[in-house]
Amino acid sequence: MRRSVMTAVMMAVSVVAAAQAAELMADEIVAKANDASYYAGDDGRATVSMSLSDGRSRDFVILRKDVPGGLDQKFYVYFKAPADVRKMSYLVHKRPGKDDDRWLFLPALNLVKRIAPGDKRTSFVGSDFLYEDVSGRGLNEDTHELVETTETQYVVNNVPKDPGSVEFASYTVWIDKDTFLPRKAEYLDKNGKLYRRVSSEKIQTLQGYPTPTEQKVEDVARGTSTTITFSEIKYDIGLNDRIFTERFLRRPPREVTQ
Repeated sequence: MRRSVMTAVMMAVSVVAAAQAAELMADEIVAKANDASYYAGDDGRATVSMSLSDGRSRDFVILRKDVPGGLDQKFYVYFKAPADVRKMSYLVHKRPGKDDDRWLFLPALNLVKRIAPGDKRTSFVGSDFLYEDVSGRGLNEDTHELVETTETQYVVNNVPKDPGSVEFASYTVWIDKDTFLPRKAEYLDKNGKLYRRVSSEKIQTLQGYPTPTEQKVEDVARGTSTTITFSEIKYDIGLNDRIFTERFLRRPPREVTQ
């Protein structure tokens, strides 16, 4: 009797330990995926072509610089075409664990607009991408659960800690085991129905970093989609920190105009 009780206790402890290990593993996988997606090199530059399913397009340059000593980052986006968005610029100061600072310069109005934290999950320049997609979602904003492991991928389900702050109930991400790059993410609405899908269509290794060179977002509910293609990608180019200030929203640096 004593032995069976001890066995039951040991089994219960093993189950709890296994659950805790799975939880830690899920957090670790998500952290590695975030690192692979947004922290390749100390900084970077890319030319981006965006194609919307309704025939519209956007061409822009994006710069990224990591802040030494932590996970803070800065992003600068400068639009080159078409005419309705030309010379528009967008600046992000990403501060994991806190609200990001975001600014948008509208040249037609000569106005620098501060983007409120609650607007980060709204459309990015009329596309199916969101403002939050540019710099990424904070790791601590969701709880993560490893729901499946295949031969090539980790499948992680994510649930927002503050459901009222977002439009989705949960989202599942398929992450490559070899590169830790997310290959697909599917979002469920409050009714548990699929309404949004994000996928990496092409990945190349550039300067030693596995890099998505084509991504697609589908708004399943509306039947629209947006594809972005990255080219002229360079890492570790020594970007000056002064670029990532409000001053350069109106006066873009040569790093984006050339």
